[in-house]
Amino acid sequence: MALSELYPPYEVVRNPDRCIACRVCERQCANEVHRYDEDLKKMTADESKCVNCHRCVALCPTRALKIVKTDHCFRENENWPKETIEEIYRQAGSGGVLLSSMGNPKPYPIYWDRLLINASQVTNPSIDPLREPMETRVFLGKKPEEIHRDEAGKLLPNLPPQLELSTPILFSAMSYGSISYNAHKSLAQAARELGTCYNTGEGGLHQDFYPYGENTIVQVASGRFGVHKEYLSAGAAIEVKMGQGAKPGIGGHLPGAKIVGDVSRTRMIPEGSDAISPAPHHDIYSIEDLRQLVLSLKEVTHFEKPVIVKIAAVHNVAAIASGIARSGADIIAIDGFRGGTGAAPTRIRDNVGIPIELALAAVDQRLRDEGIRGNVSLIAGGSIRSSADVMKAILLGADAVYIATAALMALGCHLCRSCHSGKCSWGIATQRPELTQRLDPEIGAQRLVNLVTAWTHELKEMMGGMGINSIEALRGNRLMLRGVGLNEKELQILGVAHAGE
Repeated sequence: MALSELYPPYEVVRNPDRCIACRVCERQCANEVHRYDEDLKKMTADESKCVNCHRCVALCPTRALKIVKTDHCFRENENWPKETIEEIYRQAGSGGVLLSSMGNPKPYPIYWDRLLINASQVTNPSIDPLREPMETRVFLGKKPEEIHRDEAGKLLPNLPPQLELSTPILFSAMSYGSISYNAHKSLAQAARELGTCYNTGEGGLHQDFYPYGENTIVQVASGRFGVHKEYLSAGAAIEVKMGQGAKPGIGGHLPGAKIVGDVSRTRMIPEGSDAISPAPHHDIYSIEDLRQLVLSLKEVTHFEKPVIVKIAAVHNVAAIASGIARSGADIIAIDGFRGGTGAAPTRIRDNVGIPIELALAAVDQRLRDEGIRGNVSLIAGGSIRSSADVMKAILLGADAVYIATAALMALGCHLCRSCHSGKCSWGIATQRPELTQRLDPEIGAQRLVNLVTAWTHELKEMMGGMGINSIEALRGNRLMLRGVGLNEKELQILGVAHAGE
């Protein structure tokens, strides 16, 4: 069966009584779905191109449009659902690997939704966050095992480099090239206003964004794109990307079509050439090798910046984190299998890795059992969707969290999961000038500030209800969590009791 013979997954429903043929939908659609038919004097649609990005629906002045999921179906078969059949048809026609964007959409358990937070009543009274101070600042980095004082009893400043954040929420790695200049600018401006950090991803740092260095985490991936001394010195911290939750064990690939202009210059590769990061770092095959890179990065930045090592959540993640904690790294970032991506092989995205909730709990407990929890801070990422998820992540052992998909949604993303096409109608995951200009970085930054500000207020409310006034007192405090609908093994790994106990 040819790909063109597959019935489109979405249908464009146009109300003829409301449509005024203003052609806004035609101008706004990056996928060329809509067209004005001069002979029929009306708008038509090629639904085979629709990705359900909602751009046309959002901007239609008369609300004449809506996108609906087709009710066309195959014969019912629990073992061979429609999606599986269509994927086989596509691969039989193309011989290629299926690519997907954004996070894992499969109906695996979402443990955040099966964890409940405790609240104070009488003996440990709640706190009113409107009248009493609530500390949401966090300091990420290695903590000394003991305090030293001079002869006069004054504390000696022996604290290793720390990343100071006003809120335990950072913007995760999204590279310049995979997302647009305006999207990066929105993230950078918001991070500075919020007093937190955004992450460059593996695409280097555009020269315009060096002034945001105090709120920037610069990433070093296997491809080493855009990595040089000034780049490493520009950020507040350096992150070594060993793995990514959406595609553990798989490298990065930015198509040559996106390597244009400033993207090419920032990544220091020729225009039009594919930017391929191999799966392994070819100089890292052991914890000792990783330690050498970590020390090299610290040396080149005069031991003034904390070094993060980012890993994907996989089956033996606790053992891996134990090694990293001994490598000299200051922070470990763990990315769960629901984490977003600009492009990943569909089979990898949907079948490899483990949930961030289980990985985080296992890592935190392993480090505590080995007496080295203070050696590193933990950042958790991979589908943090709300302030409640942030709170639960901290209670499971995180010092802070990364958000990415939620941040893109604040910028306008509608999760149409076609980032890899480069035709983002909202100007986010694209390098086409006529599309990137659709995202106003000033408005984008303000929406990001609004989102994180709202989440931070909600964190304070939840902390107050728990009778706790600082994020630091929450970290790893699993007594404040209870599980619902979980089996004994899941409760054991998470380290929480069942509701009612």
